[in-house]
Amino acid sequence: MAEVESASQRLSERRPLSPHLDIYKMMLTMVMSGLHRISGMALYAGTLLLAWYFIAAASGPRAFATVNWVYGSIPGRLVLLGFTWALFNHLLGGVRHAIWDAGYMFDPKGRELAVRATLVGSIALTLVFWVLAYAYR
Repeated sequence: MAEVESASQRLSERRPLSPHLDIYKMMLTMVMSGLHRISGMALYAGTLLLAWYFIAAASGPRAFATVNWVYGSIPGRLVLLGFTWALFNHLLGGVRHAIWDAGYMFDPKGRELAVRATLVGSIALTLVFWVLAYAYR
């Protein structure tokens, strides 16, 4: 009995309690899953920026000019660019998950295509949005 306990104890000391990142090979689907979660959190901060914009617009010309100055600065535009990308990334990630929920693209090639389409699509939509925004200002 003592031999069985010591053998199982040795075995449990060598392996982790549950698989984690050091066990799995890093794949694009894992990275995009993390980015989907991060972009979702970034949308909360972006919603506060949007609320600040609307509150300033309702508060009067001085408050609105302040918000426009902040958003028009280089750091402000970089934050807005990041917010735009987070919005499109999260949107396309949701579409990807809806496709998977419907039972499609579960094979390795399909999963890889879906995550690549999400990444490329979110970057492309962000660029198109900003080009159009600058073209029609």
